[in-house]
Amino acid sequence: MEQNENDKTNPETEEMKTEAEVETLPKKEEVDYKAKYFYLAAEMENYRKRMEREKENLLKYGNEKVLMDLIQVVDNFDRTIDMLKGDDDTKVKNIVTGLHMVNKQFLDTLVKQGLTTIEAIGKDFDPNFHEALAQEHVEGKRPNEVIKEFQKGYILNGRVIRAAKVVVASDKQ
Repeated sequence: MEQNENDKTNPETEEMKTEAEVETLPKKEEVDYKAKYFYLAAEMENYRKRMEREKENLLKYGNEKVLMDLIQVVDNFDRTIDMLKGDDDTKVKNIVTGLHMVNKQFLDTLVKQGLTTIEAIGKDFDPNFHEALAQEHVEGKRPNEVIKEFQKGYILNGRVIRAAKVVVASDKQ
């Protein structure tokens, strides 16, 4: 029993026990810290990728609201040209020519910003790009072919921002 008492009071034995205990604790804590580090590293990488995607989308589609407003201006240009082009007056014809030039320049600027028009007339109806307002039976046209366009549709960098409003041919009279 004296040995046991000596072991208890012996400072070297106490030191050994605490060192052994201390050696096992840091290994466990070290594993926890490594796991936390890898978790945080993965979270940071995911955050970086998410921010990069958001930045790309902001650059691609950030001007969408402004372009939607400018599309209204293009629509008004088209309506004005359509109204005036039937006039026989020389001055009006010159005005129409000028309006065509300005409209083309305006559309070219919008194309540089990533905006393209949806081709509709003569194409098959596609609900992803077209909004059908009516159906008409027309001889010589295949069913679901777009035959009239009431309003142009637009795509901004691959995303439809306004579907074309169209009339579709039907096979029924």
